[in-house]
Amino acid sequence: MPAPAVSRTLVAEGAPRGGLAALCITQTTAWGVLYYALLAAVRPISEDTGWDPALVTGAFSAGLVVSAVAGIAVGRLLDRTGPRNLMIGGSFIGVLGLATVSAAPNLPLFAAAWLLAGTAQAAVLYQPAFTVISRWYGPDRVRPLTVLTLVAGFASTIFAPLTAALCAGLGWRGAFLLLAAVLASVTIPLHARYLNRTWTHTLPGTHAAEDRAGVRSILRSAEFLGLQALMVLLCLGLYTVTLNIIPLLMEKGTDYTLAALGLGLVGAGQVAGRLLFAAIPAHARILVITGTASGASLLLALLPGPAPLLITTGMLAGAVRGCQTLLQATIVGDRWATSSIGTLQGIFAAPLTIVTALAPAAGPVIAAWLGSYTAMAYAMAAATGLAALTAFAVNLNRGSRV
Repeated sequence: MPAPAVSRTLVAEGAPRGGLAALCITQTTAWGVLYYALLAAVRPISEDTGWDPALVTGAFSAGLVVSAVAGIAVGRLLDRTGPRNLMIGGSFIGVLGLATVSAAPNLPLFAAAWLLAGTAQAAVLYQPAFTVISRWYGPDRVRPLTVLTLVAGFASTIFAPLTAALCAGLGWRGAFLLLAAVLASVTIPLHARYLNRTWTHTLPGTHAAEDRAGVRSILRSAEFLGLQALMVLLCLGLYTVTLNIIPLLMEKGTDYTLAALGLGLVGAGQVAGRLLFAAIPAHARILVITGTASGASLLLALLPGPAPLLITTGMLAGAVRGCQTLLQATIVGDRWATSSIGTLQGIFAAPLTIVTALAPAAGPVIAAWLGSYTAMAYAMAAATGLAALTAFAVNLNRGSRV
C-alpha cells in the first residue's frame, strides 16, 4: 500500500537574514571539532597514553553509532520543539564530551566521553542542519544545502592541521580542552541568534493527528524502506571502497605517496560532485547517482592500472559520494513533504550513519575474508549495483502510481 504524503510541497518557514551563513559557520566548526579533530589526534594520543590506535579510533566509531541511534530521537524533538534549544543543548553536550575526553585518565572513560560526544553529533551535525534548511527554504532547498555542504566540507582542511598544531604545542589534552572552548564560543551564540525557537507543527490544512498517521504510514511503506535499503547499500559501497583506496591502489602497484594523493583527490572529487548535484534532473538523480557509483566501483576493481587512471576513477567515486550527501539531504523531503520531516530524516539516516562509521574498518575485514582489496572492490561494486537495481525498482513502482 503506498504511503500517503501530507503534501508534495514543503512550505518554507523563511530563513532569517544571515541564517545560512551562521549555519555554515556552526557546521564547519562542529564537524571540525567533533569529527575531524580526533582523526588528526590519534597518533599523539596513542604515543602519550600507550593506548592502541585501533582502540582510540574504535571509541570514536562507537560514538558515531550512538549518534545514529540518538539521531532518531533528535529528529522527533526537532519537529516538536524547533531547532534552537535542541542544537544549543547539543553544543553544550559536545563541550562536556570534549572536556571529558581531555581529562580521561583511562581508555574506558575516554570511550565513554566519545559516546557522549556522539550524542552531541546527532544534535549539531548534518542531520538537524538538513532539516532546518528544508524547513527554511522548502522546495528551494537544493541551493542552500549545496552551499552548506560545500562550506562545511572545508572542516577537515581547517581543523585537521589546527588540531595537529595544538597537540604539538599544548599536548592532546590541552588541544581538546581548547577545541571545546572553540565549539562553545562559536556554535552556542550563533544557534541562539539565528535558529527558530519554534516552528509550525503541521502544514496548512492538516491536523496534527493526520500528520502523525501519515508519518506512521510512510515509515511502513515499501517506498520508504526500499529507499532506505538502497541508500545503505550505496553508502556501504562508496565509503568502504573510497576510504580504503590507499591499500587498494598499492595492491595494484601504486606506491604509498601516490596512493595517498589518490585518497586526497577523492575529497576533491567530493567537492565537484556537490557542485554538479543541482545540474542532475531531480527525477533522475537517484538513478544517475547509484548507476555512476556502481560503474566507478566496478572500474576500481577491474582496472589493473595505470595509477593516473585509477586515481581519476577514485575522483569519480568521490564525486558520487559528494552527490550522495545531498541526495541523503533531499530524498525524504522530495517524496514526503511534511512538517514531520525531522522525524522521517532521523529514522531514514540512522542506518546510513552506522554504515558510514563502520566503513573504514569494513574494508580490511572484507579484504581479509575475500583474499584481496581488489576482491573487496568487486564486492562493493555488487553492493552499489544492487542499490542501482533497487533505485530502478522504486522509481518504476512510483511511476506506476502516478
